[in-house]
Amino acid sequence: MLKGIVKDKNIILASGSPRRQQFFKDLDLDFSIQLKEVEEVYPDHLKAEEISDYLAKLKASVFTDLHPKDILITSDTIVWHNSKALGKPKDLAEASEMINSLSGDTHEVITSVCFKTTNQTIVVHQTTKVTFKELSAEEIEYYVQTYKPLDKAGAYGIQEWIGFIGISNIEGSHFNVMGLPTHLVYETLRQLA
Repeated sequence: MLKGIVKDKNIILASGSPRRQQFFKDLDLDFSIQLKEVEEVYPDHLKAEEISDYLAKLKASVFTDLHPKDILITSDTIVWHNSKALGKPKDLAEASEMINSLSGDTHEVITSVCFKTTNQTIVVHQTTKVTFKELSAEEIEYYVQTYKPLDKAGAYGIQEWIGFIGISNIEGSHFNVMGLPTHLVYETLRQLA
């Protein structure tokens, strides 16, 4: 359905994430993938969705050669916990520390999506609250060693073992926690068509 609505547009996904690429396939979209390096650094004063909004726009800003039919889509996900942003862990020890800090508590997963055309930039975001049960040291160690979640904000994937056994409650979009608020992508592309 969406494919027909945006048939005159050239959808460009600027993401190396296999999960985001799969979401676009599952939305039945024709799209290309273009990647450009950008240093993901944000000003210290930004909080929560201000961070992910800023980073999604930053990723789009390096694409300066768009054509009139192009819709560039960039995205960024953070885990917000105890007034601090948790990005991707630098190593397995930091991954264990991150998951341990989330254990027995509720955090927010915030994903921002930037849509850029030749004449406008739109940023939307979604926040989902996720609660973990009290995780044992053995459960955390098993997950980190087995799944090596270094490519995931907050050091976990809801679609992996830790999500199956550890998440006791979720408020909001499940797909948002996986890295893309698919319903917002769908609605925004309909508006841009």
